[in-house]
Amino acid sequence: MKRSTEVEGDGIPLAVVSAPANRHDSPLLRPTCEAAAAQVGPMPDDPTMHLDRAYDNNPTRDLLDELGLHGEIARKGVPAPIQVGKRWVVERTNSWMNGYGKIRRCTDRDAKIVDFYLYLAAALVTVRQLIRRARTLYRWDTRPTTRRLK
Repeated sequence: MKRSTEVEGDGIPLAVVSAPANRHDSPLLRPTCEAAAAQVGPMPDDPTMHLDRAYDNNPTRDLLDELGLHGEIARKGVPAPIQVGKRWVVERTNSWMNGYGKIRRCTDRDAKIVDFYLYLAAALVTVRQLIRRARTLYRWDTRPTTRRLK
């Protein structure tokens, strides 16, 4: 299973799109961006997409220009650690989603079942991120804590 994920700056998934594993990544960019726009609404003034080297081609750049997005695309032929940039947020979210075994070992052929597990993993990642954000945002100094919650 191949998936295309669009996340916000903290790693909360905005949109996920799945496809068979034998497809190239770049045709999934338009449905992913359209799904994110449908979920979130209008994007900020100058949004930046951090894409891996599979998207390093002219049709992808044309699509980003058409959608009004700025793309930081990893170059083919350059070693990955040098050009990581802020792509690590997306990779971390993908790793979190892979933590749910059904996503990591997806052998289902029915697209509805694959999408269900993908959306369930995205929802669980979102809830965990929001709980973590609320825990740090709404904590007060004299709040009694246990070792488990530190």
